[in-house]
Amino acid sequence: MRLAVLGAGAVGPGAAALAVSRGHRAALWSPRGGGTHGIGSSLAVQGVISGTARVDVAVDVARALAGADAVLVSVPPHALGPVLRRIVPMLAEGVPVLLAPSHSLAPLLLDRLLARAGRRAPIGALATPPVVAERLSGDELRILALPERVELASIPAAAAEPLARLCTDLFGMDFLPLGDALGTALAAHEPVLQAALALGNVTRIEAGEDWDQHGRMTPAICRLAERLDAERLALATAYGHAVPSLAAALHRRGGVPQGPLPVMARALAAARPTPGLRGLDVAQLAVSVTYGLALWLRLGAARGLPMPMTQAAVAVLEAMTGSSLSADDLLEGLDLQKLPALLRDGHAR
Repeated sequence: MRLAVLGAGAVGPGAAALAVSRGHRAALWSPRGGGTHGIGSSLAVQGVISGTARVDVAVDVARALAGADAVLVSVPPHALGPVLRRIVPMLAEGVPVLLAPSHSLAPLLLDRLLARAGRRAPIGALATPPVVAERLSGDELRILALPERVELASIPAAAAEPLARLCTDLFGMDFLPLGDALGTALAAHEPVLQAALALGNVTRIEAGEDWDQHGRMTPAICRLAERLDAERLALATAYGHAVPSLAAALHRRGGVPQGPLPVMARALAAARPTPGLRGLDVAQLAVSVTYGLALWLRLGAARGLPMPMTQAAVAVLEAMTGSSLSADDLLEGLDLQKLPALLRDGHAR
């Protein structure tokens, strides 16, 4: 298959290299162009997989999408809306689009844009990326880990199983179909962890210190994360979903034995460093707050479910950053009252 990968940070090239290692072809495009700078015709890959992965670097998105059998979009959430609007006129009818990871309810935004254009495509929403990777230089990449399993949902909901098989073919690991795309939004554990770490390390972040995320998961931070996670899990249950706990997600992603969070944190810190935030960059915190915690608050309010810890975390983080972190552009035009039908069938054509 030919996979068009849109986004050239670390995950996009990592996913491209993984697909190539499994016998597929990959085209790589960077929205701003900087991500593909230094890449000629191949990536030098080390880590969990190693070798040379041949990729086609596309100078424009139309060339990346031309002849693609599947499209993978991996860009930061603040760039996701603009990228989706840009590519809709160029997407071929019926070609699957995978959002890796899927932020907020972006699959419904893409489906609405396609409906306006009178076209259909199965949309896959991945709870987490298929690789954990880092860029070492222009054409050098390290694959740090491959998840054992990735949750996946789709618009329309009935496309989840064929999309899961497609993703397994492309990337190798198991993909677990979820009932609907809301499950993907609720399965993301990073907002819980990042919010707890930001609240407990704000002076360290503001001072621009070097610090390790897992090394700073003290018992107090872990207790806060568990309380936030309990509200996320309760919200998922209210919407009919059973999603992995924070501990289960860290076990899957980091490969350490599941147990008490402080014990897992020590094992993760010993396995590899994971740098924490440096500077109160609103854009970085918005990934966790705007497209995670604040979204969950909206969903909780729609079901009359109180989420006091989550609400307090959002309020305190907004106060500390001096910015509103609740404006989710990926919810544009979405009527939460129609959410069940939209998740099942997508928008009317």
